[in-house]
Amino acid sequence: TYEVHWPHSAAGACGTINQYQTPFYDGVLCRIGVLGDLSRLPHQVGVQGQVFTIVNDEDYFYPDLMRGMIVDGEMGTEITKYTGSTTGTSRDNEICSAYSPITWQVDRKCHMISASTFDKMCADMKSQRDDMSDDLYAHGSRELVDPKFTANNQHNRALRGN
Repeated sequence: TYEVHWPHSAAGACGTINQYQTPFYDGVLCRIGVLGDLSRLPHQVGVQGQVFTIVNDEDYFYPDLMRGMIVDGEMGTEITKYTGSTTGTSRDNEICSAYSPITWQVDRKCHMISASTFDKMCADMKSQRDDMSDDLYAHGSRELVDPKFTANNQHNRALRGN
């Protein structure tokens, strides 16, 4: 099972050939000056996330996983939205992310996806202008944040048309 994140930003290179970079901050915050004092960060920087169980079944092939959350059938329709921070094992209850709060939109369901979809995503990542080799492997997750540091603003929603 893998969780995939797609960061987006008003301060980034979104929609350009420089959007996809490693580390992701390079593409998402490459124009950080446009954010001003960072008080609107949750409205200007966000991450979509989806969880997948990899299966050996081509009925679950999706050709463009690198470009964003899959919204198809039941995929990408039951979303929880909340503020959080950037992730990684270098952040914990003692060391916070410099970029928070940011808005997360996470699919609440785990979906099956073909192994070849992940193969294709890795090939797409390797063909980007920037070297994305550091993102071709599973990264660790941080310990759960102490509840006293978490926001209490989760919103469950369905996408329009569903």
